Amino acid sequence: MVSWYVIQTKPKKETQVENLFGQAGFTVYNPKYRQNRVVRPFFPGYLFLRFRHPEQYRKVIFTRGVKKVIGNDRGPVPLDPEIINCLKSREKNGLIELMKYGEEPQPGDQIEVMEGPLRGLKGLFCRELSDRQRVMILLNYVAYQASLLIEKSKIKKICQPAVVGRNRDRL
Repeated sequence: MVSWYVIQTKPKKETQVENLFGQAGFTVYNPKYRQNRVVRPFFPGYLFLRFRHPEQYRKVIFTRGVKKVIGNDRGPVPLDPEIINCLKSREKNGLIELMKYGEEPQPGDQIEVMEGPLRGLKGLFCRELSDRQRVMILLNYVAYQASLLIEKSKIKKICQPAVVGRNRDRL
């Protein structure tokens, strides 16, 4: 039966092992993320592989760069496919999206700048720009109002958008 398994690779060999398994016709998943413009493996030293155990086990463990298949005394332990689906659902443009300061803001959410010279300023999240790294926020500072372009990783959502209309709760 074909199942997903966790493969431990030799240090810094994730991409090499991914390519070898891909060339051999296996389904391999090596989740990645971007940090400071560098694409890195989400699980350094590990990747996920679909194969038939025990028929393909020897081929897997003797692939260059593979250290071992994660398991116990009885052999490799298969993964629930939902784990792979969950990881893939977090991807945008092939990379896992990391939110440093909690959940991702939506237009109208109040945010706070968490890093840089504007740290501590609060405003409204307006929209995400096309490169998915920068966002536009509307700052309200004393009697001054301005739009600002800032890196998405430097903001934090601080509350839900205000409810406007007849059905809002009264204090």
